Amino acid sequence: MPNKGYIYRKKSEAPVVASQCGASTRIITAVDTPVANLHVTHITDSTRHYHKECTEYYYILEGKGKMELNDDVVDLEPGVTILIEPGTFHRAYGDITTIVFGVPAWHHTDEFYQTEPQERSR
Repeated sequence: MPNKGYIYRKKSEAPVVASQCGASTRIITAVDTPVANLHVTHITDSTRHYHKECTEYYYILEGKGKMELNDDVVDLEPGVTILIEPGTFHRAYGDITTIVFGVPAWHHTDEFYQTEPQERSR
């Protein structure tokens, strides 16, 4: 696709991918740009993980739930924003729909599923 200087994409035209987090509509991905990704994800129960490179921003659109962030647990509801730095274990559960914005763009090789925080490298 030639570079026009912008990307225009409707959510209804973006692929929906089953992931460890739930059903993720991949609106902007690393294939589009290495700079950032934008996913809209429906989460009921995700797997505890962290990223070495990607900083993630979650903005809760709908629903209620909880998110584990290392040893803390926070409430999720519409309007909540969470910034998750690289190396931070996280997992969400409940019934939520969230925008996930990742910088740099998330790539499947930057997702690590370990159970002990001391095992991660920053």
